[in-house]
Amino acid sequence: MRVFSANLLAVLFLCALASVFYVWSALESRLERHKRRFAAQTEGFFHPGLSMDLSSKTFRALLAVPLAQKARLGSRPDARNLTGQVASVRSGDYHVNEDNKRSASREGPVKLGSPVEGGIFWSEWLEELFSAGFAEEYSREWQERVRTYRIVKLEPGCGRISNQLATFADGTKACVRYGINVDQVQGEVLTYYLARLLGITNLPPLVLSQLSPESEQWAAVRTRTDALQWSDRAVVSLTKWVANLSGVVTPGPLRQESSGLHPRLQELDNKTTAELLELMQWTDLILFDYLTANFDRLVSNLFSRQWDSRVMERDTNNLLKTPDGDIVFIDNEAGLVHGYRVLDMWEKYHSAVLSSVCVFRRRTAQRVAELHRRGDSRKVLLELYRDSEPLSSQLGFLSDEHAGILQDRIGRLHKHIAHCKGTYGQL
Repeated sequence: MRVFSANLLAVLFLCALASVFYVWSALESRLERHKRRFAAQTEGFFHPGLSMDLSSKTFRALLAVPLAQKARLGSRPDARNLTGQVASVRSGDYHVNEDNKRSASREGPVKLGSPVEGGIFWSEWLEELFSAGFAEEYSREWQERVRTYRIVKLEPGCGRISNQLATFADGTKACVRYGINVDQVQGEVLTYYLARLLGITNLPPLVLSQLSPESEQWAAVRTRTDALQWSDRAVVSLTKWVANLSGVVTPGPLRQESSGLHPRLQELDNKTTAELLELMQWTDLILFDYLTANFDRLVSNLFSRQWDSRVMERDTNNLLKTPDGDIVFIDNEAGLVHGYRVLDMWEKYHSAVLSSVCVFRRRTAQRVAELHRRGDSRKVLLELYRDSEPLSSQLGFLSDEHAGILQDRIGRLHKHIAHCKGTYGQL
């Protein structure tokens, strides 16, 4: 009887082991299928050779991390997507430059010839239809006025809680960026002046202002700044507020399932003029974000595909569009200073996005070539910054290391444009 009981227990034990093995095998098989499906979703021109080995700590969380904590957070895995925990800028936070009026010829199919000329450049007729955006003269006049205006009200309305929507005595509005650290305000203002060097007019004008008990500009909102615990003598940025904007979705040619935006893309011939003008602005954006290493726009969407395969079908971070079709590059705080600090984490994604584009605005390409030829981007950017911004010495400038990174990226971008010219220049 004891022998029978022992044998029965042995049989039951073996059956239990077999059941566990069966369940485990099924789970393992399902997991493998899931991995293959995920890999298939992430294939495409954006991902040649890219590994998903980054920490899941998202870009927005990184922006809010003090410098002393970066190394610790960068090495700590965290599977949560924290994007939704930070307030995003809504379309009502900005005010449209009403001086720009679109031509009716922007709508409907293209009737003016090929959208690409010289192999890799957007056609001249397309350039002529593009509005000036925030033109240099307009921006300079706005800056001069705002520096003398008194702020009469501060309220939420410009993204994260540390920023405020300022109303001036004449009704003008601006977004006030009070940086969690100096990187953010530096990145915002230096990115703006780099855009000026490149002739990119999609960034709203901004000025610097210093909080001070003696400042007439801030006197009427002193109680509010105290409640916000803003430090005296802190340097903040004031950026033109623009309203009536809508979100911008990544165009089809720039999504992961496409072969990229290049001159042989037959899809270009079927685009309306308005769609081509938007693509033209996107090519400027991609070159610009590569130079500044801004990870908080298209690059962050690419990174987020690890957990959200449809992220490219949603609005792009920090990118909005006017009713007339002008794209507005907002919240550029991740550019240059902070972007360069975390460059190792994001570089493979920056390079992948850049490699997706081989059509450029001729003027942008020419200015990149000139900055590469001169080899003194630090000098010319610093001169423009100092000449244009009275508080430049209070905020500081790029370190020598970061200035070197900027010049290196200009060289890499120039090389990429030359590669595209060699590939498509005979078309």
